Amino acid sequence: MKCPYCGYVTSKVLNSRPVNEDDSIKRRRQCEKCNKRFTTYEKIETMPLIVIKKNRTREVFDRNKLFKGILRACNKRNISIEEITDIVDAIETQILNYEIKEISATQIGEIAMNHLKEIDEVSYIRFASVYKQFMCIDEFITELENIKRLKK
Repeated sequence: MKCPYCGYVTSKVLNSRPVNEDDSIKRRRQCEKCNKRFTTYEKIETMPLIVIKKNRTREVFDRNKLFKGILRACNKRNISIEEITDIVDAIETQILNYEIKEISATQIGEIAMNHLKEIDEVSYIRFASVYKQFMCIDEFITELENIKRLKK
């Protein structure tokens, strides 16, 4: 790190601590030439993940939107906020591990349904009914029959 006072390129770190909920690191440094102290902030550079919606428009991935959708599906079920947060964390981690810049809303929906199916079948059906946009009761019944068949 270059010293802001003398321009020397070597400094030593005296103290480090996380700031902003561990999103960045604050480092107190000392120049090895002039011995003056200065503070730097280090943050991970990330590229935004873009979601391709069904109508082909694009928007930045919104974790909160995913959380709200899963929360609605889990309404009045015996699923804690911590469990919902864990599901969203797992989905987000899985998506980010793909190391891609764009992902379709369809893929995100499928991933979310797979996680919900393991946790609670009713929440899964609620999420699937909105996500898959069932147009008639027959589509709903077909999905229920698929779940019953997979349980056997």
